[in-house]
Amino acid sequence: MRETLEKILLSDTFKRSDRARSLLSYLVEQEQAGKAAKLKGFSIAVDVFGKDSEFDSSTDAVVRVQAGRLRELLDQYYATEGREEPVRILIPRGSYIPTYDWRAGPEAGEPRPEASAPSVRRSRFGRRPSIVRQLRFFRMSTIVVILLFGLLVFRDGLPWGEGLPLSTLSVTSKGMPDALPQLMVTTSSDEPPVKQVASLLRTALSGFDTTTVVTRDQASDGNTALNAMRFLLEVQPGPESGRVVVDLQDMSSGVVLTSRVLAAEDLAPEHLNDRIAGLATEVAPVSGVIYHHLEKTGIQSGLVSCLLKSERFYAEQDAEKLEVAYRCMEGLMAVGVKSPLVYAELASLQLQAVAANYPYPSGANHDAALALARQAIQIGAASPYAHRAFGYFQTRSGHADESLRWMKKAYELSPYDLSMAASYGYALIFTGNYADGTPIMAKAIDAASAHPTWWDFGLFLGQFMQGRNAEAYAASTALAATDVSHYLAARLIAAKADGDDKATKALIKQIRDLYPKFTANPKAVFRARNYPDDMAVKLSEALEAAGLRPEK
Repeated sequence: MRETLEKILLSDTFKRSDRARSLLSYLVEQEQAGKAAKLKGFSIAVDVFGKDSEFDSSTDAVVRVQAGRLRELLDQYYATEGREEPVRILIPRGSYIPTYDWRAGPEAGEPRPEASAPSVRRSRFGRRPSIVRQLRFFRMSTIVVILLFGLLVFRDGLPWGEGLPLSTLSVTSKGMPDALPQLMVTTSSDEPPVKQVASLLRTALSGFDTTTVVTRDQASDGNTALNAMRFLLEVQPGPESGRVVVDLQDMSSGVVLTSRVLAAEDLAPEHLNDRIAGLATEVAPVSGVIYHHLEKTGIQSGLVSCLLKSERFYAEQDAEKLEVAYRCMEGLMAVGVKSPLVYAELASLQLQAVAANYPYPSGANHDAALALARQAIQIGAASPYAHRAFGYFQTRSGHADESLRWMKKAYELSPYDLSMAASYGYALIFTGNYADGTPIMAKAIDAASAHPTWWDFGLFLGQFMQGRNAEAYAASTALAATDVSHYLAARLIAAKADGDDKATKALIKQIRDLYPKFTANPKAVFRARNYPDDMAVKLSEALEAAGLRPEK
């Protein structure tokens, strides 16, 4: 691992980024020393970036931004200089703890330093899988490969499988296109803190639409296809008194996907619910560890595959990715899948197509999106996903109060889902309730180990509208990876307030070049996007003061 790390640090990809090198070195050294539990945002900020004990991740996004940059550089390195490297260091989404992938076998005669099974990850907490688990993984890998070859028979006629390579085919049959990952929470301990954590996790995870919480009996029904999408959250006493360890395992292989240690302060009543929310949000949504694992292995049902396609669109929005995601969901609807997730996602994607004038779906309009959103609610009366989609429709339609009502309901249906909390906080901010919405956004960002960029934008708006310029500037630093007009505008306002003339001039040029319509009349664009009037006015005045005016 140290040799691999050294190669990366000396590579051309990393030579211009001191911060990325420092961060990667720190993460790997700490994990290799058995100190993975220390790899949290606060300790990284202090040890790597020189922050003091007053560091607050809700107002300073340096760790999240640099971790995102590090992931980008690692992807770039392994696509170029390191493409032949047999060992890869990864920093998975939702965590700062490195994992390691074996992409090829060692040279002849050289011993392999870890498991003989391909792509066995080392656990997040420094423990290596046991020999029994390695053998079980090898057997299950063989079975899965056989299943995948057998499922070539089913590919014709599976709408989500057309034209896909074998690695991305669903492992479930036509009878189960809507199967979701199954998750079982267990503990063998009678210690009160352990039992409390297990109970809260079951409650928290039951509110997520994207996974199904099952009992031990349900998780052993002999269904070979579903076995490949079953996961175990095992809650046990920690290595030290007063601590609780939560391991997420792939039940088919025994591989530990993530491990979290809850210390005594985490278990305190004033912190425990936030820690449970952070863990549940790290594990269960489409952006979480389980779906990331399924995406990598290619073990997916039709619905899981389509949700991942939608996630790729939202991560990097363009017409092609939207069409791929939309057609996938349409295919599920065509074969009779009755899931609120399908209709909610179609409604949201349709609204995205309307806003961006995408060519697909042809004739996208608000009425069609409304019909789909209503269908999602009818199918899933208790679905937070469906309620959030309906709230999003109301936002796009300019009905701020109705949007707030539906977003609040989504949050109440799944209070441990930080994405639902963030959506509710965002809706509060867009109804002008900055005092209530901003703390919710800040709390969601602080509790989540990783989150979408729009959370930081919502936090920027809430802080900016309350005159908290330093906090708004801190939130805007997380927007650097996306060239959306409104994100660029937020960065420009923050750069001007911070006195950074070089960044101010560069951002003005970038906005003028990319968004001439926005440059000509920011206020009109903000109002067209249903920003509160006081927000549209204040943002426009700040942009003008920063120097953003049409060139004469």
